[in-house]
Amino acid sequence: MNFQARLTLATALLAALPLLAQAQLSSNISLTSNYKVRGQDQDSSKTRALKPALQGGFDYNFGNTGFYLSNWNSSVDWLSHNSLEIDLSGGYQFKAGGVDLDMGAITYLYPGNSAGHTTEVYGAASYGPFRAKYSHTLSRDYFDFAGATSGSGRTGRNTGYLNIGFARKVAPSVSVEASLGFTRFSSDIRNAGTPNFMDYSVGGVYHLAHGLSLSAALVGANKQAFFGPVNKSRIVVTLTRNQ
Repeated sequence: MNFQARLTLATALLAALPLLAQAQLSSNISLTSNYKVRGQDQDSSKTRALKPALQGGFDYNFGNTGFYLSNWNSSVDWLSHNSLEIDLSGGYQFKAGGVDLDMGAITYLYPGNSAGHTTEVYGAASYGPFRAKYSHTLSRDYFDFAGATSGSGRTGRNTGYLNIGFARKVAPSVSVEASLGFTRFSSDIRNAGTPNFMDYSVGGVYHLAHGLSLSAALVGANKQAFFGPVNKSRIVVTLTRNQ
């Protein structure tokens, strides 16, 4: 490496130092009574309401650049030879007037059974207590709904999910939250007999000291008859520690 190249590299590193100094690494760990995704139970081996799951991950924000990377994990039991979900995501957050915007991509991985692997791109907007997020599937399948890995000939690509939410603090340590989601499956999944559905969550969060929070919410979906008794509406209680 010549002198000019070394000087350029040194200049770039010096320019990046303030950003690195502002970068933040945070972590979280949770214990929940029932892990549901878009209204659907992630433990299909039990029909009872109590299906504890251990969860946690890390978030890395690149200072004031708006860029971030995240990892989140949870115990699950709905795919054979698999008991773990690993989520890897990255994106960019920025403001447009009074609106907070977020764009990125996320991959859901299930070690031991690739049938559930799913990748989505997403875009989200928040304004005051309101937020909306749309996720669009890029992977060949959508959480194995199409059965692509088993040779069904179908694809879950282009499945979309829209979630609209509301969150507001009603007391110094208490906030209320509600959300409504809509899943629109790819044409292959719908043609195979799986209907689109809606999911919902209504509850609140009590913020304790030292980064602890306790939440409770009624969570469910409108297609329990199709998805079976494991997907009944449930009160989900979660204890979380952020640091």
